[in-house]
Amino acid sequence: QVQLVESGGGLVQPGGSLRLSCAASGRIFSINAMGWFRQAPGKRRELVALITSGGSTTYQDSVKGRFTISRDNAKTTVYLQMNNLKPDDTAVYYCTAEGDPLGLGHYYDYWGQGTQVTVSS
Repeated sequence: QVQLVESGGGLVQPGGSLRLSCAASGRIFSINAMGWFRQAPGKRRELVALITSGGSTTYQDSVKGRFTISRDNAKTTVYLQMNNLKPDDTAVYYCTAEGDPLGLGHYYDYWGQGTQVTVSS
């Protein structure tokens, strides 16, 4: 069983910063892409940022230049550095990973439980 555990959410004022972390654990052979999605009340879940095992990154247009996604050398932990936060960034942030649990080349999508980010004065 693969588990993704997120941390780092909270309440911050507009213009402030937060750093989210997500660590993968459990029975997993390899992880391909990892990323962050978010879901605000009454809205659909949307991609925020994605990073492949090779280090290529993709960002939602609204966070480009403000958010940075990165991974550790073991490639089992993903981070999201969020700067210049805006009230529109308020949402539950979910970590996701594309993992192969048995080394058979079959990849599955795994999700964390979500962490709340609130940007408000």
